Amino acid sequence: MFVPVILGSDKTTVSVATGQNEYYPLYISNGNVANSVRRAHKNAVSLLGFLAIPKTDRKYTNDDGFRKFRRQLFHGSLRTILEPLRDAMMKPQVTKCADGHFRRVIYGLGPYIADYPEQCIIASIVSDWCPRCTGKPEDLDGPSLPRTKKYTELLIKYLDLKTLWQDYGVAGEVEPFTSSFPRADIYELVTSDLLHQVIKGTFKDHLVTWVGEWLEIEHGRARATAIMADIDRRIAAVPSFPGLRHFPEGRGFKQWTGNDSKALMKVYLPAIVDHVPAQIVRTLNAFLDFCYLVRRSTHTETALMQIQSALTKFHAERNVFKELGVRPTGLSVPRQHSLIHYLDTIQLFGSPNGLCSSITESKHIKAVKQPYRRTNHYQPLGQMLIINQRLDKLAALRASLESKGLLNKVPEGVEVRKRKVGEGQGEEEAEADCEAVDGPRRVDNDVFLASTRARGYPSRLENLAAHINVPTLPQLVGRFLHLQLFPNSARSPNTLPLHELPSPDPRSIKVFHSAIAEFYAPSDYSGSGGRKRERIRSTPFWKKSEKPRRDCILVTQDPDAKGMAGMEVARVILFFSFTLAKHRCFPCVLVEWFTTRRRPCPKTGMWIVDRDRGRDGSRTLEVIHIDAVVRGVHLIPIYGDGFISLDIKFTNSLDRYDTFYVNRYADHHSHEIIF
Repeated sequence: MFVPVILGSDKTTVSVATGQNEYYPLYISNGNVANSVRRAHKNAVSLLGFLAIPKTDRKYTNDDGFRKFRRQLFHGSLRTILEPLRDAMMKPQVTKCADGHFRRVIYGLGPYIADYPEQCIIASIVSDWCPRCTGKPEDLDGPSLPRTKKYTELLIKYLDLKTLWQDYGVAGEVEPFTSSFPRADIYELVTSDLLHQVIKGTFKDHLVTWVGEWLEIEHGRARATAIMADIDRRIAAVPSFPGLRHFPEGRGFKQWTGNDSKALMKVYLPAIVDHVPAQIVRTLNAFLDFCYLVRRSTHTETALMQIQSALTKFHAERNVFKELGVRPTGLSVPRQHSLIHYLDTIQLFGSPNGLCSSITESKHIKAVKQPYRRTNHYQPLGQMLIINQRLDKLAALRASLESKGLLNKVPEGVEVRKRKVGEGQGEEEAEADCEAVDGPRRVDNDVFLASTRARGYPSRLENLAAHINVPTLPQLVGRFLHLQLFPNSARSPNTLPLHELPSPDPRSIKVFHSAIAEFYAPSDYSGSGGRKRERIRSTPFWKKSEKPRRDCILVTQDPDAKGMAGMEVARVILFFSFTLAKHRCFPCVLVEWFTTRRRPCPKTGMWIVDRDRGRDGSRTLEVIHIDAVVRGVHLIPIYGDGFISLDIKFTNSLDRYDTFYVNRYADHHSHEIIF
């Protein structure tokens, strides 16, 4: 069995109030662990050690000798740390694996997780050059050759250091640490970094910034500021959705994190439509498709072709920023250039979302920041190492006890009540909108009503119709029951009078404020088996306010059709259930229908739906079985070419507009099924 050793390093700060507050952790992971386990923070990534951070006087910070020493210290430290594995890289070692079997294991260096500045250090290349190819800084996407260990060794052998630095981007005075180990080529082991190259790099630092710069070039600073303010109001007016962050001030926050950028990507595209040229919108559309495709947990041949197609479209459309004067010097930037290498790294190492620097950055909290806070802050490094060792031993002990059935055992007849987060605040606030589900891998969808019945609703159908102001509810329920009981009937339930339609048992109506959709979505935040759970809400009062929340759903119309060809969009008016003849229970949903247009929007690539109305202008309502619900769906209003009204908020935007985008970027599962 071959075991690749995955490494990752990144500096982090533990405190801004004291002096020596930087640490340089080095992490290690087993390449045989599934990406879902590594992303689920199940201790698949461990702290290997702390690298030294050399200090010098300010006047020597940019000194060539100091920079050389700093690089040599980094690579020398890695060689020393990995030296114990050298023999096991050449001679198999008999090792007991987690399944209890013994195997002959041979180790090797695997991909290295790092952001771009760190990649320049580990590959011993000059900044602004690519660590994987020989593209020139002024034209990174031009003709180039892949960097290899043999190629670099030949350059170092025949060229002087100045020529290496200026013409080939190689720091020839420093030998990469991988040269000391078998079957290791650092230029091949440099992996893709979704967080800094795609999410924070290309999207936030480049595209969003360039849109703002174009507005200023085209309209002047005053008008551009007004348009940007309207874009912020559009972002703030986006309806609620499980797992979607609300931006009350639009993009108006001082410090961007990776999660901020991810959340903004989901709602940014519809907000700029009609404020910027169509080609800029298509550029963002192509980039978002590329981003969501490469962030999937699994990739097929079809997915790889889709990635290449989206990247080709993005490269063609992004020239608009050069033509409009935003980037007159060109589009050669290292983080955007790195996108062309994603197909290679996916074929080499699998999905990039299991090798992203977001994994090591999240590990900073448990391995560095929290242990630091437990120390007395006097020479804390030694204390932090001991704390991490003890935490690892406790985690190993817990896993061993759980595997033997000695932990978390509950005696028979004893009921254990788990306290919910936010208990005592009411049902709507206490229950999570979106969460991971642990358990084995299952690909089927389950949708069911919430476990808690809503109070204050009549139990008779006629009274409930008056309570929710839907007088036609008895007819709608009767038509639903007729279709359920007589699916092959020649008589249409729409033509039958109310007294000929079946009706539920009196006083059997139960109303619920939410339903649960559970589905297989390994690319999203999910359990180790890939399951995710979201809560679809329909409540008259949301978060102790007087505003209702009525979420939208996808409804199956043709199970054999793919994408939107087999689904329709509806808005939930009421979740309820009733019994028939005191035996059979029907969990139902009262919905308001939308009509899907024939083709997606050519600019955004999103499907468009219109509110379905009858001849008299009334809403088109229907009662459907909850089994027809696929999951929730996010709608974003089409705001038009004018500024939106100041009284439009996220709580009422679904009511104020009649035409909406079906947001396929709300999460990865939506992107996979809405096409």
